Amino acid sequence: MLKELLDNGKLLIDHFFHNLDLEEAEKLVNTLEECDGTLFFSGIGKSEAMAKKIAVTMTSTGTRALFMGATNALHGDIGILSSNDIFILLSKSGESEELLNLVPFIRNRGVKTIAIVSDGSSRLSRMCDMSITLPLSRELCPFNLVPTTSMQIQMIFGDLLTIALMKRKNFSLGQYAENHPSGKIGRRITKKVEDLMLQGSALPLCQLEDKIHSVIMELSKKHCGCVLVVDSDKTLKGIFTDGDLGRALSKHGPEILSVPISELMHSLPRSISKKNLAWEALQMMESDPAHPITVLAVIDDNNTVEGLIKMHDILQAGI
Repeated sequence: MLKELLDNGKLLIDHFFHNLDLEEAEKLVNTLEECDGTLFFSGIGKSEAMAKKIAVTMTSTGTRALFMGATNALHGDIGILSSNDIFILLSKSGESEELLNLVPFIRNRGVKTIAIVSDGSSRLSRMCDMSITLPLSRELCPFNLVPTTSMQIQMIFGDLLTIALMKRKNFSLGQYAENHPSGKIGRRITKKVEDLMLQGSALPLCQLEDKIHSVIMELSKKHCGCVLVVDSDKTLKGIFTDGDLGRALSKHGPEILSVPISELMHSLPRSISKKNLAWEALQMMESDPAHPITVLAVIDDNNTVEGLIKMHDILQAGI
């Protein structure tokens, strides 16, 4: 049964994607971008939940937006509206009486109204200054009654508008971090490599000429699973891991212990700046599933080692 529902759900969502009027959608994005005031969203029933979601997502991504309940709007809340604002009304049918009753009072305040509906011939669509139709084949509900697919396409369209406005406004990751400092998202976009990296005496370091037997002591003492190979100026030259040690011993036996590290190290280790986000370091570590890594050297612009960041510490930080 679930497989059938999934297949049907995909077909219904595909109908929306294949039939959405992109030209009209672009016009709507242009109109929202040009708004000098606030975008107000409203709806009734399930569409009210979607209106709230779209408003708060836009607010967190650089677009001034608020939700206004239709009932509260008629009991004083429309007093906040100004002629620079735009009022967007979401409705599947476009026939919700609460919204229809609200439109004339909004327009009396000189506020532009936009209907987002699934019935382009509805009264709400005709009453508003601008309207866009979200193509809906039918609900996933077997009775074609429970708002399911219609709510999904409202959310998808709201997200499309949000991201389009983000891109138009060149909204940056730094700006998003300022708006969202808490939670896992906040940690991902505020915690930097320098906040989590090992440095100073905790760094596992060795010189190019060091023999493997002495490198083993550094490997064991620092518990990082690797040593960074540097020259006398701490310029990064390579990396040697405990995995490399195990493979070398298995292939060559104990005589490998007297070989210089320069002959066994990886000479092009991946690295990162301390100013990068720790999340970016994690993405770099996971970028090649066939060859995952768990550590990154932290270097400055001159390739001088400043630290080491471990996947374990990133995950421990909740990123």
